[in-house]
Amino acid sequence: MSSTNPRHIALEGLWKNNSALVQLLGLCPLLGVSNSMVNALGLGIATIAVLTSSNIVVSLFRRQMIDAIRLPVFVMIIAALATCVELLMQAYTYELYKILGIFIPLIVTNCIILARADAYASKHSVAPAALDGFMMGTGFTLVLILLGALRELLGQGTLFANMHLLFGPMAENWQLTVIPNYKKFLFAILPPGAFVFMGFLIAIKNVIDTKINAYTSIKQEKPSTNSKRVRVTGSIQ
Repeated sequence: MSSTNPRHIALEGLWKNNSALVQLLGLCPLLGVSNSMVNALGLGIATIAVLTSSNIVVSLFRRQMIDAIRLPVFVMIIAALATCVELLMQAYTYELYKILGIFIPLIVTNCIILARADAYASKHSVAPAALDGFMMGTGFTLVLILLGALRELLGQGTLFANMHLLFGPMAENWQLTVIPNYKKFLFAILPPGAFVFMGFLIAIKNVIDTKINAYTSIKQEKPSTNSKRVRVTGSIQ
């Protein structure tokens, strides 16, 4: 059974077992809508909400579910919660909802959410399950935002464009024009650019992990310089 230690759960969700960079789950929405930061952040928040709430509900009713109906029940719970999030987005961020389109209802089929419900929430109490859902969703969202920032910057030369679609009128002036008079780089905005940037992010994470593991191994193998007392048994002739 997985650990319930909060630090371990956070580290797994954000880095060691990141759903996007390690498990490679949820790649369809990850690559489909990450052409700007506002799109990435909108989908990320929706995913965190569904993932956390579904983990809580599954954990609450885990003892009442038999194996024969477990997965269908998980899907029904996730579908109900995803519908709630979809209706909230229609009510409060309708323009962003139209941009994200089919990817909001498709949260129901996101492998991350079903995987966490089956692998973790169905085996643990509410508090660890909620934290696991939040951290896994946050790890996924951070990758979404980073990918969206890279694609928006290289594709349009801006950051935080159209944030009013998510945060309302107060975000009208949040846009940063990093590269003035920039000629748009269409490849970065299109799905092929998303594949390329995603590959770079995965490669960077692998390099960092390799260096961390190498440093840890060297540190563990380093001989101790402290003197040790030798115990001699028996008689010396």
